[in-house]
Amino acid sequence: MSSKTATRPGQRRPALRGTAAQNRQVQAIRQRRGRIMWVVGLLVVVLVVAFALISARPGSSAAARMAPDFTLPTTDGSSVTLSELRGAPVVLYFNEGAGCAACTVQMAEIEKELGFAEAGITVLPIVMNTAEQIVPDMQRYGATTPYLLDDGSVSQAYDVLGTGMHAGLPGHGFVLIDAAGVQRWRGEYPSMWLEPGDLLEEITSRL
Repeated sequence: MSSKTATRPGQRRPALRGTAAQNRQVQAIRQRRGRIMWVVGLLVVVLVVAFALISARPGSSAAARMAPDFTLPTTDGSSVTLSELRGAPVVLYFNEGAGCAACTVQMAEIEKELGFAEAGITVLPIVMNTAEQIVPDMQRYGATTPYLLDDGSVSQAYDVLGTGMHAGLPGHGFVLIDAAGVQRWRGEYPSMWLEPGDLLEEITSRL
């Protein structure tokens, strides 16, 4: 090997030191980016959880008015006229209907709470479905109370459209109508559940 092509050991050291420094700089940048992404991800999770908690809060109104009258067909082939039930309290249970398991389970559990019958309170589940759509869910989850089949006009009259996850459907809410036909209370439950005992207590406290 000639002296022109020989490489002395010290000749590469500056380049090696420069490469190591660059590697450390790149690593530091990556670490900063990683920390930033972690913080951003954490903030997103916190915001999503906060939004979910806020949106799941129940809402209620105690504004009194004469309850809009209606007549609706039911899943058992009969019909129900609200004004014909005067003389005893009525609770309208507006819900998303077919495809909402929690909605149908809610009604099945309400049926098990004997306090409603003992207090003379009638609970009417109202859905924007056909009988063919909702009956399979009733059978699957054990709800036996005939469902009232709304074309949307009753839900609109009671201002419950868009109170849940779907703009054109009711959410998960209850309307209390007293024996004189006056609406005394409305409660919305985006969590899609209210313990039947708590519902009964809420209703009886307002009669």
